[in-house]
Amino acid sequence: MASEMIEFAVNGTNARGYLATPASGTGPGVIVLQEWWGLVPQIKAVCDRLAESGFTALAPDLYHGEMAEHTEMDKAGQLMTGLPPDRAAKDMVGAVNALLAMDACTSSTVGVTGFCMGGLLTMRLCALGGDKIKVAAPFYGAPLGDDSIDWSPLSAKIEGHFAANDDFFPLEACEALAAQLRDMGKDVIFHVYPGTGHGFTNEENPMGAWDQAATEIAWQRTLELLASVA
Repeated sequence: MASEMIEFAVNGTNARGYLATPASGTGPGVIVLQEWWGLVPQIKAVCDRLAESGFTALAPDLYHGEMAEHTEMDKAGQLMTGLPPDRAAKDMVGAVNALLAMDACTSSTVGVTGFCMGGLLTMRLCALGGDKIKVAAPFYGAPLGDDSIDWSPLSAKIEGHFAANDDFFPLEACEALAAQLRDMGKDVIFHVYPGTGHGFTNEENPMGAWDQAATEIAWQRTLELLASVA
């Protein structure tokens, strides 16, 4: 496995991201979207784990170099709310296009996964990216109450992973969104993990919710989903 920070073109300018490639040097492409903390080492480690499983993984730096420590929840919230939606959209779509153009990417479509804010953005990217996105695995994050999203281009299979107890993304509202998308003919299922709280797959445990057993199940499901990227 190899990894590096790279730059990629976005609408006449450049964005940056963390790229991890498998030991073979090539693999199907996966986009990884950050939590509200930023492109921190834990998110880079997600890319590394994907590379170790044979994928070429790219995490765009949506905060353009800024990040918050786990003790800085107020700063994390400010970074998230201050993220310009148009810029984030361009960076994410640019990352998809850059990944698909890489020799290290063997697939003609990509998978997407993301956590918290990144889970919300994963679903937005599925709508923005259309048929370039094959599958997606959002973790405890969804665009709730956002009527600005045009879901008609969404063609990806979405298999989400949600906490049973989540004050940030209430389960009932998340399940209502999934039902709405299914009513539109979209392939969407949200797995719910009993007894878990927001951030349950983050092994650094910033929210005090780390659940190893639930994480192992969710991660295995995610790898099985991403295996269909081609």
